[in-house]
Amino acid sequence: MTPPPHYTTLDSPVGRLLLTADESGALTSLSVPGQKGGRTVQPGWRHSPELFRAAEEQLAAYFGGELKEFQLELRTEGTEFREKVWAALDSVPYGATTTYGAIAAWIGAPRVAVRAIGGAIGANPLLIVRPCHRVIGADGSLTGYAGGLDRKLSLLTLEGRKEG
Repeated sequence: MTPPPHYTTLDSPVGRLLLTADESGALTSLSVPGQKGGRTVQPGWRHSPELFRAAEEQLAAYFGGELKEFQLELRTEGTEFREKVWAALDSVPYGATTTYGAIAAWIGAPRVAVRAIGGAIGANPLLIVRPCHRVIGADGSLTGYAGGLDRKLSLLTLEGRKEG
């Protein structure tokens, strides 16, 4: 049986963040309040803020405009397809955006897989750290974001993306 996760909460410009980690300290999720599919603290979870010092420092630097790439150990579990999509998200540079179609091309999926790509992106358990906020519509519009479009816009603005 898998032991319950370690967790901590951090205040941020986009709300209180909930971070979880496994026994090794690898980050397994980062959720924001009201997030579609986000996690909430459960009975038996272990409050272990000391495990999250690196994440706390890097998130503070990111929100301060000083960090462009996270250097954290991440551990997620998803289907092979989702893991491919999430790896593609990891390759989208700070301040840049991409489209669902470009992600499909990156992983070698047909363009008709765009809806499935959107589902995998929506299931990303590591908001902010794994930059699903950098995926926009083919027409440049801000499309769905599990943390809410206001947060997506805030993160893109922080990274220097101009509206329009």
